[in-house]
Amino acid sequence: MVCDYYGVHATESALGEYIRLSWLPKVTNGFFLRAESFYHFASHIDAVGAHDAYGGRSLHQQSHGESFLSLFLNRFNGKAIYLLDEPEAALSPQRQLTFLKILHDLVLSGDSQFIIATHSPILLGYPNATIFSFDNDTIKEIDYEMTDHYQITSYYLQNREKFLREILSD
Repeated sequence: MVCDYYGVHATESALGEYIRLSWLPKVTNGFFLRAESFYHFASHIDAVGAHDAYGGRSLHQQSHGESFLSLFLNRFNGKAIYLLDEPEAALSPQRQLTFLKILHDLVLSGDSQFIIATHSPILLGYPNATIFSFDNDTIKEIDYEMTDHYQITSYYLQNREKFLREILSD
């Protein structure tokens, strides 16, 4: 028997029971991406033969990062709200920058809103993003430079040898 502690095999998310989204004027388009369930999503696209809507190739025939970008480029458009859980999971730093450009173009259109759960200092650095920290059982707005993700990455990049010595010492 396989235990599904994290709900990766679930076809629905309990999230819907706890949130109510509203946006005026009413928006009827959007997308919920959970990185852990993307494989199942790609399999569904294959099963229904909807490749054309995602760049004309099976998402399974692309690298993980390419398939995420195909989704972002081909499915994200128009007036919509996008809920994205760790979209950086499949993206290299360069691809994260490409994703930021896609996101930015959609935001500039004035018709799209994004709510993103991320650990990526690159995605967190999107200009004028409102960042909420969920640490220590509280939810609070936080500046980019105060996030752990920024601070740890910045420290590592500026002090790589010292950092590695500290964490790898016996």
